[in-house]
Amino acid sequence: MGAYYDEIEIEDMAWDEEKRVYHYPCPCGDRFEISRRQLADCEDIATCPSCSLIIRVIFDPLDFEDEPPDEDSTEEEEEESDDDHFEDAMEKLTIADVSS
Repeated sequence: MGAYYDEIEIEDMAWDEEKRVYHYPCPCGDRFEISRRQLADCEDIATCPSCSLIIRVIFDPLDFEDEPPDEDSTEEEEEESDDDHFEDAMEKLTIADVSS
C-alpha cells in the first residue's frame, strides 16, 4: 500500500488510555487510531474511522512484542465453547418417525 496520507512516528502520537489506542489528528476533524495489539502484530497502518485516509506509523516492533492479547480473544474462546455445547446437543438429538 503506497497511498499514505503521511508517515508519523509513534512518539508523535498520543495514547488514549480509555480507548486503549494511539491517535493522531486527521484533517477531516477526527483522528487516526491504532492499538498496541496492532503494533505488536507488526501492523503499521493507522486508520481514521470517519474518512478514507490512512497513515503509516513508524515504530520499533520490539517495543510492543510483550503486549498481552486483546480482551476480545477471550470472547472468541467463549464463542468456541458455545459451539462445543451446540455440537453436544446435536449428538443427543433424536428424530422420531411420526406417521399418520
